[in-house]
Amino acid sequence: MMSTTTPRRKKPAATAVIAMSALMAGLTVADSAFAQQGPQTRSRASAAQGPLINRVAIEGNSKVDKALLEGVLQTRARTAVNQATIDADVQTILEVYRRQGRGLAQVTPRLVDLPNGRVDVVYTIVEGDKTGVKEIRFVGNNQISSGRLRSVMQTTETNILSFLKSTDVYDPDRLSNDLELIRRYYLKNGYADFRIVSNEVTFDPNAGGYVVTIAVEEGEQYRVGNVSVDSRVPGVNAESLRGDLSVSAGSVYSADAVEKSVQAMTRTVARQGNPFVQVRPVGTRDPASRTINLGYVIEEGPRIYIERINVRGNTRTRDYVIRREFDLGEGDAYNQVMIDRAERRLNNLGYFKQVRISNEPGSSADRVVVNVDVEDQSTGSFSVSGGYSTADGFIGEVAVTETNFLGRGQFVRLAGQLGQRSNGVDFSFTEPYFLGYRMAAGIDLFSKFSDQTRYSRYENRMTGGQIRLGLPFTEEFTVTARYSLYQQDLEIPNDEDKPYNDCSIPIPGVTTATNCLTNGEASLAIKESQGKTITSLAGLTFNYNTLDSTRDPRNGFYAELKTDFAGLGGDSRYFRATGDARYYRELFEDVVGIARVQGGHIMGLGNDDDGADLRIVDHFFMGPSLVRGFATNGLGPRDISSPDANANAIGGTTYFGGSLEVQFPIFGLPRELGLKGAVFADAGTLFGYEGPTQFNVGGGSIFDPDGGAVCERVAGQPQDCIEVLDSDKIRSSVGASILWTSPLGPIRFDYAFALSKEEGILQADGTRIGGDRTQAFRFSGGTRF
Repeated sequence: MMSTTTPRRKKPAATAVIAMSALMAGLTVADSAFAQQGPQTRSRASAAQGPLINRVAIEGNSKVDKALLEGVLQTRARTAVNQATIDADVQTILEVYRRQGRGLAQVTPRLVDLPNGRVDVVYTIVEGDKTGVKEIRFVGNNQISSGRLRSVMQTTETNILSFLKSTDVYDPDRLSNDLELIRRYYLKNGYADFRIVSNEVTFDPNAGGYVVTIAVEEGEQYRVGNVSVDSRVPGVNAESLRGDLSVSAGSVYSADAVEKSVQAMTRTVARQGNPFVQVRPVGTRDPASRTINLGYVIEEGPRIYIERINVRGNTRTRDYVIRREFDLGEGDAYNQVMIDRAERRLNNLGYFKQVRISNEPGSSADRVVVNVDVEDQSTGSFSVSGGYSTADGFIGEVAVTETNFLGRGQFVRLAGQLGQRSNGVDFSFTEPYFLGYRMAAGIDLFSKFSDQTRYSRYENRMTGGQIRLGLPFTEEFTVTARYSLYQQDLEIPNDEDKPYNDCSIPIPGVTTATNCLTNGEASLAIKESQGKTITSLAGLTFNYNTLDSTRDPRNGFYAELKTDFAGLGGDSRYFRATGDARYYRELFEDVVGIARVQGGHIMGLGNDDDGADLRIVDHFFMGPSLVRGFATNGLGPRDISSPDANANAIGGTTYFGGSLEVQFPIFGLPRELGLKGAVFADAGTLFGYEGPTQFNVGGGSIFDPDGGAVCERVAGQPQDCIEVLDSDKIRSSVGASILWTSPLGPIRFDYAFALSKEEGILQADGTRIGGDRTQAFRFSGGTRF
C-alpha cells in the first residue's frame, strides 16, 4: 500500500517548485509542467490526438541506466502525442526511482516544437538524494518484540551504516517477501492464528524517507497435543512412517516442522512404489488448552501426470540447472509437495530474484503443465577484504567469486591473501550435480605461507590440492569423500632478526658459542623436520546440520566428524580423527546458549625402531581455538631443553575440550548495529607428543633411552636430545566477548582469564620453563568493501 499524507500548498511561481508542490498534493508532475506552457502548447496537449512525436528523450539521469528507463516508457516515436500516456510515463519513472531508493526524484515532461508539425517529448529528471526506510513500525505485537521482527526482515532501517548497504532502500517486492517471512516466523513459533492485518508505506518528505507500518494479530501460542498417522492406502504401514515425523507431543507447534514431516513421509511412501499417494496434514485447535492435535492422513491422490515443465524467464541460467532441482520430471506422477520443495530449492540457490511455479491444465484431464517463472540476478562478486587477528596480524584479501558460473550452477572462487605473518593464493571449483546426480564434486588448489616464529620458531609453505565428492543422504546429513596431496616446506629463519638456527649455522659477527642457545634457538624436533615433505591423504567428512540459520543460528545442532588416512605414497604415515559438535538453544528472546565439544586424535603408522612415527608438522597445535585465554600454540607439549622453551611448542597427538557460551544483545544499542555481548567458560587439554626426542647432532652420541641413560649435554653447545614437558592437565578459562556482525564482516573481541594451566618446571634459580603461554586479549575480524 502506497499513500502520501502531506497537506496541499499553494503553487509558487517557479516551474520546478510548482512541480514539487503538485507532486506532494497528489497531482502529477506532468499536470504542473504543462500548466507553465503557452496557450498553444496547452491546446495541443488537451487535444485527443496531438502532433506526431519525432523522438522521446530522457535527460538528467545518472543513477539509473537510460536503457532501463526507456524500456518502461509507453510514449513512442512516430505516434501521436497523448497527455494521458505522458502522465503515466512520469509516474512509471518515479516508481523506478522509488525502487532505487530515491523517493524525492522529480520528473518534468516538455514538448519541443520541430518543423513539419513534429515534436520531441523530453523527460527531465532531478534524481535527488537516496531515500531509504527511516522507520519500521509494528502494531499489535505483544508477544514478539518489534526488534525481533525487524531482524527477520530483509528490509532494514536507515542508520550510520547505510552507505555500505542497500537493504534500507524501499522495495515493494522485498517488503512483500518480508511479510511472508514474518508470517512464517510466527507459524514456526506456535502462533497458528497469526495474521497480518495491514501494512502501510508512507513517504515522509520532512524525514526524507519512508515509514513502514505493519499491523499484526498474533493470537495465542499453541503446543502440539496428540500426533497421529492414519494410512488409508493398502500396503502402507502408518507406524513405520513415524520415524519421519519432525514434531512430538508437548513441543511448540511449528509449521516448518509439519511441512518437513509431510515431505519426509511423501518421499518414503513414493520410494515404496506409491507415486500418487499424498500426505495431508490436519490439525484440531483446542483454544482452552492451547494445543493442536496433529494428524497426517495418507491417502490416494488424483492420478495426474506431468505433461510438460516449462521454464521461462531465465536469460542466463540454463534450463537443466533449474530442472534438476525437481525430484520429478515430465511423465511422472504429479505431487504438490515435491513441487513446493523444488520451489524452495530454487529460491535458496540465490541465482534468481524470484521464483514462481504455477500449473495449468494439460491436453487431457489427467495431464498438467507446470510453469516455472524465474528472473535471473547477478551472482558474481569482486571483493577486497582485510582484517586483523592476534594470531596472523593484519591481512588483506582480493577475491573473485561466481556462484552460477556461465549459468551452469557451478561455484568458482579465486582469492589471494597478503598479511603480516601469512600469505597465499587459493582456487576453488564446485560442481553441485556431478554426473547428473545430487553429488557435489569439487577441486581446491592452494599455496599458503605461514610464519610461526612467534610460537615455534619456523616458517612453513604448504602447496597442494584437494578433490572432494559430497553426497547428501538427507536434507541434514551429508558425507564427503576427500583426497589431498600437498607439499610442506619447513624452514628455520637464521639471520640477525631471527637467529633461530645459529647453533648449527653460526651467523658471522653475531653468533658466539655462549649465546646460540639463548637467543631463540629452535627445538631439535623442529630442526629435524626441516625441508620438503609430501603428504598423500584420503578422508571422509560426516556432517549433520539442523541449524535454523547458518549466518546467525539460534536453535539447532551442528556436528562434523573427519577421518583421515595418510600413507598413500608421500612421507606421512598416520590415521587422524577429529570431531566438532555445537548445540544452539534460544534461552530467552535474543539470548542464545551455545554448548560445544571438540576433540581429536592422531596416531602414527610408521615402522621406526624408536616408535617416533610422527613428524612435528603432523601433530595438533592448540591455543584459543580450544581454550580462550591462551596464546596461539600456547598449550600442549613443549621442548624444555633450551632457554627458549616458552616458544618451542612441538604439538600433541590428542586433544579434547568443551565450552559454554551465552550470547545476548547489548542493552541500549540499536539492534541494526549488529552488536552482541557474550560470556563463556572453556576447558580442554592437548597432550601426547610422539615425535623423535633423540638426534645425531654434529656426530654427537645418541644414548639408548631404554637403558636409562641421559643425552650428552655440553653447556652452550648443540644438544643430542630434547626434553619434553607433556602434561594432560585440564586448562580452563572464563571470559567475555563483544561480537559485531557488521556489513564489513564479522568482528569478535575476547577477554579471557585463565583459571588453570600448566605452570612448567621450577628451576633452581626460581624461574619456570615449559609453562603454557596465556593471552588475555584476542581480536579477530575482517572487512569487505
